Amino acid sequence: MATPVFEEFEPVSDCDCPGCVHWRRVSPGSLPGRFGGHPAARHTLVVAAATSAALGAGHVTPAVAAVPLASHRPAAPVDPEPDTPQGVRAPLHGTGGVADAPATLPTATRTEIINRAKTWITAKVPYSMSKYWSDGYRQDCSGFVSMAWGLPGNEWTGSLAQFGVKIKKAELQPGDILLFHNPDNPHNSSHVVIFGGWTDYTHTYYTAYEQTPPKARKLATPYAYWSNSSKYVPYRYRAITSGAAGAQPGGSTKAGPFPGAAYFGPGANNKYVTQLGEMLIAHGAGSYYTQGPGPRWSDADRLATQAFQKAQGWSGADADGLPGPSTWELLTTGKGKSIAKSGKPASNGVPGYPGKNMFRPGADNEYVTQLGKQLVKKGYGRYYTTGPGPRWSEADRRAVEAFQRAQGWRGGAADGYPGPETWRRLFS
Repeated sequence: MATPVFEEFEPVSDCDCPGCVHWRRVSPGSLPGRFGGHPAARHTLVVAAATSAALGAGHVTPAVAAVPLASHRPAAPVDPEPDTPQGVRAPLHGTGGVADAPATLPTATRTEIINRAKTWITAKVPYSMSKYWSDGYRQDCSGFVSMAWGLPGNEWTGSLAQFGVKIKKAELQPGDILLFHNPDNPHNSSHVVIFGGWTDYTHTYYTAYEQTPPKARKLATPYAYWSNSSKYVPYRYRAITSGAAGAQPGGSTKAGPFPGAAYFGPGANNKYVTQLGEMLIAHGAGSYYTQGPGPRWSDADRLATQAFQKAQGWSGADADGLPGPSTWELLTTGKGKSIAKSGKPASNGVPGYPGKNMFRPGADNEYVTQLGKQLVKKGYGRYYTTGPGPRWSEADRRAVEAFQRAQGWRGGAADGYPGPETWRRLFS
């Protein structure tokens, strides 16, 4: 009697984590979702039973083959060439003729642009180069920008530039775009994303709003992009309204007079907290925020404010982490001294955790060196072939992972990327 062959049927994976998105792009077949739930860090075990007729009656030899895959989970996806094919210029809903760009474009504020982008991300609009969403815009990268900018029709990467003004990296603000148009393969190798603001003071990572398979997303992205970075060009919508030039996502506007102490502190939730965080980041406080400033008061706001106050030479009650009229004036006028890039104030002898964005592929900063030296000091230096340096490497990740496992952590808690608790235990 022949030994039965067992087959496994896998459900379609719709996981939206960066690893799954990456492996869906590069894997030839569907990705199994049963190995820990995340195909990006799995080993597939294929078991086949040979029939007794092949090797003799009653004798069965199972064959086991392991397929080697990624041995670690990246902190962020390292995307290949953007797999974002796009359609040509088309009217809304894809019907009717294609009109030329109007002489007068509809105006838009930065807040409006970002809020429109967020509607597609919230709705999880799937990527398509041929379908149109209910608002009439094509569901590809250029249709996404056309929608966010409020253009009268669907443009493509070859035409979007005419609606914008070329700017420099230092001038980027939320609502601007980063455009890569590849004339050699324009419909399959080009891409465009919306700039949502810097995620750290080094201006090496920013929040990108983009339409890319499988659906619209918001993701911290290395400047200018994962691939073809040098070919992306920043543009600003030429009909951006001057009256809202200082507007930021979340409803904040250009900072005015000090609103009062009641707007800051535990429990506060208003636009002035967002404005404060944005101004603090502009003065070197980016490392205090693990994500962009928001309207809800947090310990990050307090520590960043305190660091700015200490940078002015203040101490005691003058550096309590709560902004007063003098702190606000120095921030709004730009006359205040910026925060030195020396990390957060130490607490009980432990240097302040600088933020997760300091430790990821492509990172190059003093905190990586500080981390590596402490790992060597703690006995985890065997992973380094040369001394720890400022550029994040696989040696850093493996050393951190070994330290985390020594704490008894497993799974995602031992991924090799230091968080606040890893940092505290490492330096305590």
